[in-house]
Amino acid sequence: MRATFRTLYDDMNMAAFVRDRRDHAVSVLRWGLILVPMAAVVGTLCAAFLWSLDAATRLRFVAPWLLYLLPIGGFAVGLLYHLTGRSVEAGNNLIVEQIHEPGGGVPLRMVPLIFVGTIVTHMFGGSAGREGTAVQLGGSLASGFGRALRLDADGTRVLLMTGIAAGFGAVFGTPIAGAVFALEVLAIGRVEYRALVPCLVAALVGDWTCLGWGIHHGVYRIDVRVPVDALLVAKAGIAGVTFGLVGLVFAEANHALGGWLKRIVPYGPLRPVIGGLAVIALVYGFGTRDYLGLGTLAATSDGLTIASFFGPDTHPWSWALKLLFTVVTLSAGFKGGEVTPLFFIGAALGNALAPVFWVPTGVFAALGFVAVFAGAANTPLACTFMGIELFGATYAVPIAVACFVAYFCSGHSGIYLSQRIAIPKVQADGLMPDATLRNTRAQRAARRRERIGST
Repeated sequence: MRATFRTLYDDMNMAAFVRDRRDHAVSVLRWGLILVPMAAVVGTLCAAFLWSLDAATRLRFVAPWLLYLLPIGGFAVGLLYHLTGRSVEAGNNLIVEQIHEPGGGVPLRMVPLIFVGTIVTHMFGGSAGREGTAVQLGGSLASGFGRALRLDADGTRVLLMTGIAAGFGAVFGTPIAGAVFALEVLAIGRVEYRALVPCLVAALVGDWTCLGWGIHHGVYRIDVRVPVDALLVAKAGIAGVTFGLVGLVFAEANHALGGWLKRIVPYGPLRPVIGGLAVIALVYGFGTRDYLGLGTLAATSDGLTIASFFGPDTHPWSWALKLLFTVVTLSAGFKGGEVTPLFFIGAALGNALAPVFWVPTGVFAALGFVAVFAGAANTPLACTFMGIELFGATYAVPIAVACFVAYFCSGHSGIYLSQRIAIPKVQADGLMPDATLRNTRAQRAARRRERIGST
């Protein structure tokens, strides 16, 4: 009798095991049928966007007078958003908010609006990036797929994360970093590992699709190699402090100037007009156009690009000028992103610091390239993987050290205000559980006003 019960028990366990494996296989197949076409569409759109961005940039080089139309182009895009796109004006922050608390979803109108808005910014000379556009393309399309398939809230959250991964991986050609970025950007100190495999699949398909359309990404080489020893790692850690502080300055300057412009110019379409005029003034004030656009191409052979900072020449203040041009552009409401300008700022800052630390410029340019972004976006894991994908595994340890130190030194600040603080970097008084960076900035401002009032 005991043997009979034992046999029945074993049969029941085997049946449960088979049932679980069957359900798992069905789930994998279901998600595969959703993710592959979605990521392929995102990759295709990113390819079209990158091609258009390159064409717009080269058109500006051929017709430099287009810079004078920057205020007009900014007004047109601002008016377009004012009339039809108020629900998507939050951009990347809207996608992050929808992942945290799924609600109405991300409207599909975000796709044409951010696509056109970013191309206009670059064609007329605004200093902006492209990651914001790619992430918004991916998030909006993923949300559309979710609504069409009637996914529940949990499924929608995962699909939105995969949309971010597909867009980020496709636009930079770094699928591993894209997958980790989508998991890490949501909350400081917490990574959404349950969506790891879907995000990796989406990032790979998005990147492969983009490459399949003939898109090529920039290649940055470290020409002079140095051994990775304890001294180099220590130098990377010390430089990481500066990288993190510059990331903090970039984020806070962008939010502060943007908030100030919104207070003094309530009518949205007028803010890009002011920003466009300011960019033109900066061009004439500093006598250079090297800090317009992405910073990946130059109008002349001696113009500065991100690749310039991997060469032997040192450029002490290029990082500060690019930071100024970008903050003025983005805070005024021009569309694009922050990441590629942060790459420029980081590579230029690393180039400037290299002689101080007696390190080849290319090595520190690579560290700054990813570490300033790690500090500004609070994504040290994604930036470490990006550094390895772009520059190889030789400098994996100093890259990781620079990224994590920069992350720690940037504090509870960042370029994405909807990012939540799951695990604080340091304990802070009055910090609410899962508070957003927006809430944290408001609390800091309130405390400053209280101190001023008490004195």
